[in-house]
Amino acid sequence: MRVFVALDIPTEVRQAIGEMIARLRDVARGARWVRADGVHVTLKFIGEIPAERGAAIELALRGVRGLGIDAPVEAKFRGAGFFPNERHPRVFWAGVEASPNLAELSRAVDARLAPLAIAAETREFRPHLTLARFKSEDGLPRLRDEIKKLEPFDFGSMRASEFHLFQSQLGAGGAKYTKLASFPFGRSGGEA
Repeated sequence: MRVFVALDIPTEVRQAIGEMIARLRDVARGARWVRADGVHVTLKFIGEIPAERGAAIELALRGVRGLGIDAPVEAKFRGAGFFPNERHPRVFWAGVEASPNLAELSRAVDARLAPLAIAAETREFRPHLTLARFKSEDGLPRLRDEIKKLEPFDFGSMRASEFHLFQSQLGAGGAKYTKLASFPFGRSGGEA
């Protein structure tokens, strides 16, 4: 099974992102847009694992709570951009401006998974919401123009004190995500 660790985002943020995607969907034929109901803040992409490793991963992630990250993550979803750059993008994303403990949470997840031979991330943690992936640059100039007309982007905010282990099932209609387990880390133990 294919799994990853992420923060869920509020319905209002999903709706705002969905509205923007609806306005841009037909502009760039080379873009494959995500479904707004599947948008999340990835903390760690694990990838394909045998199903029997799931229990060990869940147990390891339960230990994040004891690593001193006891304040909820505060995040604002605003801005947009391209990875690796605007001229030759692979990804179009929405920005995540978060409290410093979001990066701490990502490092704690890596630390808990390292004993399971799940490699730690070597790149700097850059939280974002993936909105589209590019198959080609067909329509890209028009997309850049339309994005400029819609700016500034402000999709909303959240306060989270739990993260989740998700399963990703790839299909013809895009990926389907299933929440396998939830892990509180903040004092309040839930998402507000």
